[in-house]
Amino acid sequence: MDAANTLAAPPAGTVPPAKRPSRVRASRRTADRSLRIACTLATLLGAIVLGSILMMLIVEGVKGLSPTLLTQPTPGPGSEGGGIANAILGSLVMTVIGILIATPIGVMAGTYLAEYGRASKLADVIRFLNDILLSAPSILIGLFVYTLMVRPMGTYSGWAGAVALAIIATPVIVRTTEDMMRLVPGTLREAGAALGAPPSVVIRSVTWRAASAGIVTGIILALARIAGETAPLLFTALNNNSWFNANLMGGVANLPVMIYQFALSPYPNWQQLAWAGALLITVTILALSVIARVVIKPQRAR
Repeated sequence: MDAANTLAAPPAGTVPPAKRPSRVRASRRTADRSLRIACTLATLLGAIVLGSILMMLIVEGVKGLSPTLLTQPTPGPGSEGGGIANAILGSLVMTVIGILIATPIGVMAGTYLAEYGRASKLADVIRFLNDILLSAPSILIGLFVYTLMVRPMGTYSGWAGAVALAIIATPVIVRTTEDMMRLVPGTLREAGAALGAPPSVVIRSVTWRAASAGIVTGIILALARIAGETAPLLFTALNNNSWFNANLMGGVANLPVMIYQFALSPYPNWQQLAWAGALLITVTILALSVIARVVIKPQRAR
């Protein structure tokens, strides 16, 4: 035991080696700490601002909740009571129609870009146009649909609103579908082709199935994206203080435009309904985002 310690100990009279100086200069460490502190403060500031807005929305929105909120249509100017049932129903109808239009177009276009087009010139043009639509202001899309549908039809309609929402949702689905299908390993496609399956069968049975969780996530995120759009509906569906026609012709009540109009009104009852509608839209979008990121995540892992 003593011999082992003797061997391990340094020889007498030797000077222990000095610690190596740090390769990181003091100025760099100071800059790193300063940047970390600045990022932390910016994050806290953003969280405080967003938290205060959310808290105000919850406090004011809860005040507007009532038994008639989800059962009665919006009241007239200066009237008391009423609800937002017609606006909720109008938003649901236009959003569902819009996502039903956008989903097959977006999935098919994303599939072409990921499987057939890849590096072709047509695929590059489609990606370029898709990026433009992703960043285009929604009010421009509303003006486009107004010129395309509202003016020739001579009236506002829920169909025009649904088409505007579909145009907004389509590029989101296209981008998500292409990205998710590109993540599928090529060996899966090769295995399907080795069994003699044509490309269309490989895409339906292998690629779509492997990327299904990501594609569904993109569709849900696109749904959340269009659920609160106001600008395009101002030029297409406008609004209505009563129940809309079954054929969706004429002004169709919807939550975003109702919130915009009621919030700017001088009537306290309308302002309270606007707070309640804003809270309802916020909770709906939050729920869709949670479903897209949490509920579907285990499926993606499998």
